[in-house]
Amino acid sequence: MKKLVVFSGAGMSAESGISTFRDHQGLWENHDIQQVATPQAWASDPALVQRFYNERRKNILEAQPNQAHQIIAALESHFHVQVITQNIDDLHERAGSQQVLHLHGNIRLARSSGPGSEYTTDFYPIDGWRLDLQRDKCPAGYPLRPHVVWFGEAVPAYDQAVALVQDADLFIVIGSTLTVYPVAGLVHEIPASCTAYYIDPRANDARVPSQYQCIQTTATAGMQSLSDQLIRDLT
Repeated sequence: MKKLVVFSGAGMSAESGISTFRDHQGLWENHDIQQVATPQAWASDPALVQRFYNERRKNILEAQPNQAHQIIAALESHFHVQVITQNIDDLHERAGSQQVLHLHGNIRLARSSGPGSEYTTDFYPIDGWRLDLQRDKCPAGYPLRPHVVWFGEAVPAYDQAVALVQDADLFIVIGSTLTVYPVAGLVHEIPASCTAYYIDPRANDARVPSQYQCIQTTATAGMQSLSDQLIRDLT
């Protein structure tokens, strides 16, 4: 089977009713991202940060995978599919995708807030949507925080993502503005033999190398047409 790598961003989940990370004013659900999405925010007001992510988690649990998620999962019948996502939701998994790499973490998991935990591989499933600062703690006694990569933190899974992209036969970028680094650099890692596509309402040649075919539409509409084309090309 050919290796199909899908790199998804916030536009992928927007059709499921999940807010994109920030709008043009630098806000996320009316919060300044510096107050809820940085290590400094956690240090100064962990209760606010915890409440904010509890609400995001509640929203994600209430959301459902959209048709684009489902189409990507269905392509596993024809390709070896690897999903790499910037999104912190688990909609790819709930749609049925078996191989999903979360670059920015997974909000359904928690990790320690203690020193040196940035690169931990110890994650704790969250039962429901609430984490409690006083009740939910790691074995060392530190409060659990969302397993989310905040601004100013390293992206531990990036090297793994690069290796996956460099081995792709087909590569689809979907719903990403390609403005968040280092992960936006993945578009430059595809091999010369790879066939690449960029699906986004604002997709344009200025954001990706000339190797990409830009498809200016939504995630669902783009995947509906591209999926059919990819399967036809197998015959």
